Amino acid sequence: MVSRRNFFTGAGAVAVSTALVSRAGAASLPEAVVMDKASTQPPLNPPNGRPYNPVVTLNGWTLPWRMKDGVKEFHLVAEPVVREIAPGMKANLWGYNGQSPGPTIEVVEGDRVRIFVTNKLPEHTSVHWHGQRLPNGMDGVTGLTQPGIDPSKTFVYEFVAKRPGTFMYHPHADEMTQMAMGMMGFWITHPKDHNFMRVDRDFCFLLGAYDIDPGSYTPKVNTMLDFNLWTFNSRAFPGIDPLVIAQNDKVRIRVGNLTMTNHPIHMHGHEFVVTGTDGGWVPPAARWPEVTTDIAVGQMRAIEFIASEAGDWSLHCHKSHHTMNAMGHDVPTLIGVDQREVLGKINKLVPGYMVMGDKGMAGMAEMEMPLPDNTLPMMTGSGPFGGIGMGGMFTTMKVRKGLARGDYKDPGWYQHPPGTLAYEWKEGGIARPEPVRAPDAGRMAAKPGEQVLQVTKPGKNHAH
Repeated sequence: MVSRRNFFTGAGAVAVSTALVSRAGAASLPEAVVMDKASTQPPLNPPNGRPYNPVVTLNGWTLPWRMKDGVKEFHLVAEPVVREIAPGMKANLWGYNGQSPGPTIEVVEGDRVRIFVTNKLPEHTSVHWHGQRLPNGMDGVTGLTQPGIDPSKTFVYEFVAKRPGTFMYHPHADEMTQMAMGMMGFWITHPKDHNFMRVDRDFCFLLGAYDIDPGSYTPKVNTMLDFNLWTFNSRAFPGIDPLVIAQNDKVRIRVGNLTMTNHPIHMHGHEFVVTGTDGGWVPPAARWPEVTTDIAVGQMRAIEFIASEAGDWSLHCHKSHHTMNAMGHDVPTLIGVDQREVLGKINKLVPGYMVMGDKGMAGMAEMEMPLPDNTLPMMTGSGPFGGIGMGGMFTTMKVRKGLARGDYKDPGWYQHPPGTLAYEWKEGGIARPEPVRAPDAGRMAAKPGEQVLQVTKPGKNHAH
């Protein structure tokens, strides 16, 4: 973390917009801290105020605060940032305090909070505190409940965090642009009783989507559904950190969705229950076991499970395009197409062209073909057995025996005990059987000279 006190000491234009803000509280700005690392930061144990069990923000961090006259004060700075989506690719985004998403804000039920928001963007902004019960004038909807925060100005929001749960923050000002550029963050209100629904490890991350052409750096903000980068906290696999967990820990994962489509988040090796939604905690009698939970646009979900099974377990969106990186959606299917005869002709026009896709796309996971600058391959990331064949919204839960409490260091790849690893059957050399075909396939095939209709589907506006 880096202090920005010096930067704000020289900021002369400060406007305070609400009557609920005391003059004493607004007399001086709290320090604005900025994060310059893309890796997951350790939990921020509360140095003052009410006690709580902190969360770990995947590839993110928690914003420090100061206590002033019993009020918990934060300072958010809306500004252009450069986010490394994964090693080899960076994006020009908008975010808060040096990163997109912005830092997680953690408070305790009943806390009075005061958030200073300084705008360093080239246009006005606001902050909506998604899911909070608060005075109408603090709801952050530009034009409806407040004027926009103009560039170089600072507004102050103040309210009581009335109910515990998992929430978000984002602008309601030119939101198509500002959210497409990555302006969002997580908000956790912990229960007053810090032993209520206590878990050993509590992770959180936001789902994100961007449309960034290979070779470029800035998202196309007018894209509605056809994105090419799908992220956890604006990071795509293999840039997403693993969730490191001690075996038999009780684990909570909180996920928020501020993209423009739903995401069925699927966990391998364990079943979980949904314990929290935007509306609060789900009563125990209303929970049921799942391995996938669909998180719709604008929704939050908290899931919990006992990490009883050691190993490296996948955690990913189950929409297959969402576990890909920068892919072209208008590419024809070439499975079964023999390209050998035309390869020589194509190479005269496109030197170095390789036959691809005739046996499916799995080979893309390990194909080291040249890429434009500042982009990511469709599938990438290697595991102990080769290319993993996933990108985007994918990571692993690394469950290990004997990890110390608070130890989140990557333990490396799982070492499978003898007799627990799938293996190739070789004995007997059984030949691969011929594929089964429909019994009347020959009779139904088009005869020479017979007219066959070719249906071409629209290639635009793909829905995810």
